[in-house]
Amino acid sequence: MKLMKTEDAVGQMLCHDITQIIRGEKKGPVFRKGHIIKEEDVPVLLSVGKDHVYIWEVNENMMHENDAALVLYEMCKNDHLRRTDDIKEGKVELIAECDGLLKIDKEKLYKVNSFGQMMIATVRNNYPVKKGQHVAGMRIIPLIIEKVKMDKVRQLVGEEPIMKLLPYKKKKVGIVTTGNEVYYKRIEDTFTPVVKEKIAELGGEVIAHEISSDDPEMEIECIKKVLDAGADMVMCTGGMSVDPDDKTPYAIGKTADRVVTYGAPVLPGAMFMMAYKGEHDEIPIMGLPGCVMFAGRTVLDLILPRLFAGEIVTKDEIDRMGMGGFCMHCPTCNFPNCAMGSAE
Repeated sequence: MKLMKTEDAVGQMLCHDITQIIRGEKKGPVFRKGHIIKEEDVPVLLSVGKDHVYIWEVNENMMHENDAALVLYEMCKNDHLRRTDDIKEGKVELIAECDGLLKIDKEKLYKVNSFGQMMIATVRNNYPVKKGQHVAGMRIIPLIIEKVKMDKVRQLVGEEPIMKLLPYKKKKVGIVTTGNEVYYKRIEDTFTPVVKEKIAELGGEVIAHEISSDDPEMEIECIKKVLDAGADMVMCTGGMSVDPDDKTPYAIGKTADRVVTYGAPVLPGAMFMMAYKGEHDEIPIMGLPGCVMFAGRTVLDLILPRLFAGEIVTKDEIDRMGMGGFCMHCPTCNFPNCAMGSAE
């Protein structure tokens, strides 16, 4: 770059975007990289505080901020993440091409951000992403950077991308509703509609629904029925507390091949149960506490997207949910754009 007084730079080429900020109206480039400065541009440049400007001079050992941002993008992209069409003010943003679960390699991200003169900012790990959503932005800090530095950080990151967007799989779900009060029609089942709505949000299909009394043997038979119907995920509602009539954890434990946990450090959702059926944990079986029925967001909203993305959730991962596991019951719920789930 060459530094010049703005009045003397007519006919020269800008080497970076010039940003204009008008409070309450706009923030964006008033001139773009590559713009040839004209006489009439000088007052505009002065009005945005540019008494001096940087003019582009070719240097084979240096890389412009736009080109460096594309290097950072190459380290982040995968089949379901694309960049914004243009680069503004040296910044590239990533956009999701489908609904899915965003996975971030936190160690690789740290390597980039601690390297110096460059940055990548993302949403949180295990974020449930909607198609078209912006999930990350990246740029270098200076206007130009040594090519050797970009080569070095690329080597540190390696071949695997920093981010992956895992599309949701089409899951066939079986629901087992438990409780004498529902089985004997003493009350209306208001739990199942809530669960069905959450399944539909992620593109799943309910293929079987059984209702059981509090008899544990009946609960076991109902779980087996939905499995026999072809369910590759089972969700049991009701009977998850420590009351003497609540036998759902027992029924899940007898049906599953492996119990991951009964209890989670998340509120709402402490009485959540996670188990798996199959030699390779092919079929998740969950016991859903009553809070799922009445609370807007619970432990289920942290776990379910991961299961629909095909992940196997471990006890260690659930144990770490305590930080960020407290819902503040905001008057207007903005989940997942909040602190809930931030430990991930």
